Amino acid sequence: MTNQNPLRETALAFRALHVPGTPLVLPNAWDTASARIVEEAGASAVATTSAGLAWELGAADGDRLDGDRAIEAVGRIAAVVRVPVSADIESGYARDAQGVGGTIRAVLAAGAVGVNIEDALYDGTAPLRPVAEQSERIAAARAAADGAGVPLYVNARIDTFLRGVGGIEETLERAAAFLAAGADGVFVPGAVDPVTVKALVEGVEAPLNVMVGPGAPSVAELAALGVARISAGSGIAQAAHAVVRRAARELLSAGTYDSLTDGLDYAELNTLMGNSR
Repeated sequence: MTNQNPLRETALAFRALHVPGTPLVLPNAWDTASARIVEEAGASAVATTSAGLAWELGAADGDRLDGDRAIEAVGRIAAVVRVPVSADIESGYARDAQGVGGTIRAVLAAGAVGVNIEDALYDGTAPLRPVAEQSERIAAARAAADGAGVPLYVNARIDTFLRGVGGIEETLERAAAFLAAGADGVFVPGAVDPVTVKALVEGVEAPLNVMVGPGAPSVAELAALGVARISAGSGIAQAAHAVVRRAARELLSAGTYDSLTDGLDYAELNTLMGNSR
């Protein structure tokens, strides 16, 4: 029988990459060029950074980017790589659970097979969305993916540590609720201390994702703790933009170009983009 749902196998392959102790490592991308560079470097999958993607499109992070524009960008990324793509969709680019379901259908149509859905609030009412409301949003995402026949990997991002409003106990309570609602994994950015990470690995009944950067334990150390997924978040985008600022300031002030010394070779980058899918 002919496979009527080409995303299904890709989604299953992406799910299989989440192995505690042998983590999926994701140097997050924000546009087609960064996605191709990440893929060429050997990444098993490409994950977007919502912050980097928002900045690329001229918006700030934190539920300020129009969802349609974000998903169009995800589609462009999925179109140029051969590995699975996971989309960071902030809190779902929607006001309510029904809207989150619509976002998920659009994400699948764009070619992504995973999503991050965060529980942070940016309207000033509270730092985090109430557990019951967030659970409804995750359940809507799960239902939309199931309705499309795609085993979408739903990564529930919990911002207790990132926003400084909760510790291990509250994080585990939220994780349990979100997993019961249909999430497949749990992402806790801001938690990198080995003792904390180990407690989360032991307390979360699903693959644990952590976000890394300078000062965080190495991939090998996090693997030994049982982490299943490691993300760079917006860190690589921030580093890339720092090069832009250094080079611009150097050129405009000193009139020199040393900041450009380690740039990618023009022909290499041009060939890489020419060989995109």
